[in-house]
Amino acid sequence: MIQLTDEMKSAVNSALADKVPCIVATASADGKPGIGYRGSVMNYGDDSLAYWERTFRQGSENIETNPHVVVLYRNPANKQAWKFFGQAEVHRNDDAREEVMAKTVQAELDRDAERKGVAVIVRLDRVETMAGEVLMSTD
Repeated sequence: MIQLTDEMKSAVNSALADKVPCIVATASADGKPGIGYRGSVMNYGDDSLAYWERTFRQGSENIETNPHVVVLYRNPANKQAWKFFGQAEVHRNDDAREEVMAKTVQAELDRDAERKGVAVIVRLDRVETMAGEVLMSTD
C-alpha cells in the first residue's frame, strides 16, 4: 500500500522553493532513457504525485509510449531523499488538468503564459530510499 507521509508531501511540495526541484526519469518504448528537472512536482493525494508538463520534450514523448517513471527527490540540507516509482498518465482536457494547474507553483505557470501545458499524474507503486530500501509498495 502506498500512503505518502506528511513529511514526503511537504518536502515534494516545497522542492522548487527549497531549490531542489525533483528529477523525473522516463524511458521510451524501446528503452532509451530520458531525465529532466520538474519544478512543479506536487503530491496528488496519498498515493500519487503530479506535475505540470510544459516543455513537451523527450520525457513527454516517452510517457506517451511507456508510462513507467521514477521521480527523485533529494534535499541534502535536511537529508531527505526518496525515489518514487509509478505509472504516469497525461491529462489534457479534464478536471485533473485544471486541478493540477491550479496547484502548480506560479514560477512554473509563468513559463507557460498561454497555458498549453498538461497535467501528468503519477500513480505510485513503490517508494524507496536512495539506498534502494523499499518503504512502501503495492506488491
